[in-house]
Amino acid sequence: MMEFDLKLISKEINEKMWNAHKTLSTAESCTAGRVSSLITAVPGSSNYFRGGLVCYQNDIKEDLLKVKPETIENHTVVSEEVVREMVLGANALFKTDYAVAITGFAGPGGADNAQSSVTIGTIWVAVGNKDRMVCQVLTEDCGRERNVSSAVSLAMHMLRDYLKEEFPEVVEEEEA
Repeated sequence: MMEFDLKLISKEINEKMWNAHKTLSTAESCTAGRVSSLITAVPGSSNYFRGGLVCYQNDIKEDLLKVKPETIENHTVVSEEVVREMVLGANALFKTDYAVAITGFAGPGGADNAQSSVTIGTIWVAVGNKDRMVCQVLTEDCGRERNVSSAVSLAMHMLRDYLKEEFPEVVEEEEA
């Protein structure tokens, strides 16, 4: 059921992006490209989707997305501050109007989180650009696969809702 729902959301995103003539990119860590895959599964996505980066390691986030090492050091890699920098980095790297970014600790282990206060299941999702960005966090550990699936679903819903706010459909009143 969730997969069908996400396919419908992908089509809505496609229509909004197509009609707005805007571009989109992704920067994904623990979801490893699943959001990009859903977006590009819809015919016509090549008209607005410029690319995605799977940035599993911190040095990739720093080198390619320009996430500041001090942001990671001060807030951990799984934080609102890092996911915000990832959105801005994806916008810059791919030269896009909007980006989706995800960073999280899907579990059950991870070297970067061994000494961290971040708990398994904590995943940050952000959508936007330098002018407007929305962020949400998941905190429940339901097992690795479900944690990742929940993050992908959240990202797709957030993107759709963000685009609805950015590009509301004009409803013309019928003349009497």
